Amino acid sequence: MEIKLFNGLHDRLETFKPIQPGKVTMYVCGPTVYDYVHIGNLRPLVVFDVLKKLFIALGYQVHHVSNYTDIDDRIIEKAQKEKVDEATIAKRYIQAYQEDVAKMNALLPNQTPTVTEHLQAMITFIGKLIKDGFAYKTPSGDVFFRVNKVKNYGQLSHVDIHENKIGARVEVNPDKENPFDFVLWKHTTQGIKFSAPFGEGRPGWHTECVVMIKETFKQTLIDIHGGGFDLKFPHHENEMAQAQVAYQSRLANYWLHNGFINLNAEKMSKSTGNIFLAKDFLSTYSGPLLRYVLLATHYRMPVNISPLIIDNAQQELKKIQIGVAQIASYIQLQGASINNQKATPPASFLATLADDINTSNALTIIHQYLKEANGLLRQSHPPLDILLNRFFTIQAMLSILGLAIEFPILTTEDHQLYKDYLQAKSNQNFGRSDEIRKILHQRNILF
Repeated sequence: MEIKLFNGLHDRLETFKPIQPGKVTMYVCGPTVYDYVHIGNLRPLVVFDVLKKLFIALGYQVHHVSNYTDIDDRIIEKAQKEKVDEATIAKRYIQAYQEDVAKMNALLPNQTPTVTEHLQAMITFIGKLIKDGFAYKTPSGDVFFRVNKVKNYGQLSHVDIHENKIGARVEVNPDKENPFDFVLWKHTTQGIKFSAPFGEGRPGWHTECVVMIKETFKQTLIDIHGGGFDLKFPHHENEMAQAQVAYQSRLANYWLHNGFINLNAEKMSKSTGNIFLAKDFLSTYSGPLLRYVLLATHYRMPVNISPLIIDNAQQELKKIQIGVAQIASYIQLQGASINNQKATPPASFLATLADDINTSNALTIIHQYLKEANGLLRQSHPPLDILLNRFFTIQAMLSILGLAIEFPILTTEDHQLYKDYLQAKSNQNFGRSDEIRKILHQRNILF
């Protein structure tokens, strides 16, 4: 099946063609682990989890890598404030993030490299850039990348460095040869620091992923590089610039970026305090609900989180939960098994996701299948074989979207209770049958 993805490098839909047939290499920028993540940080998690599951469903082998930035000024600041080392802070928030990932029912990456694990490779990489004239050391001890050495700098973000306003997303620093030059190595006297031939310090953010891609994939060009839209410039642009001069590579063939999440129609930002921490949302609501909210909008479009949006998503998710539970209960009450059977998602569903990860339309297809199944259940003699097929097909679709929908597994007691209910109805003992029906309803067996 042909897969089309919106490639941020060219700002257009393109047919996906892997470097190696049948295999996909995908790197997604992960969190900087200085605090609990907000729900915006979980959007790329969901987007690329669905894409990964789609590839697997279509028969691809997927090598998925997502990093943790465990060296950062904010980590150092928090470590000093709490009087602990930086590793303690990073470990705490990596664990917290992984707990969020589990609640979101996302597949773990094949590898989750950290900066500290690949520090020596970063030092070697920066040293080579200095030697080849693509980077320079300043009097203050920092090392910067020479942007003017890249003739097509801005090709990913389509930013014109001659028109971009200095001081907006470009650091003002008198030590720079060019205002757009970016730091590769920060000289520091505070916090965690490492020895390098060009002085003590720590690596800059833009160098990390370039090096970790080569270290984890053992190649300098991968299929897909993803992350939030805010990473397109300067982060991903600067990654590509380094790869071009160091590897003669654009680092990835397809650059995918998800849209922002707004909270009550305003951009979510820790600096302004307008945030909704993932752990708070997941404890107040649930992982499936947050996934549904994110899946209901195309990944490149902004998502607005508000009480109304959450309420609407809850209602739609409830329809799926009730529909799945109804089918599962009926199948079991007829003596059939709902365990260990697999089905292939319908071609229409896969084609929808293969059209630039169109999850909102994919949800519509699931609702259509549930509506059809509900119609079958309303028949005087619901067809068990068709309902079995519908049940496992719906489960296959939900699995790709990562929606973990619980349904009742009937016990011997449940089966006996149902028989008692039917017997009471047959005997026209409606008081008793109503009493049993209430119990069956509470157990999500009858609705």
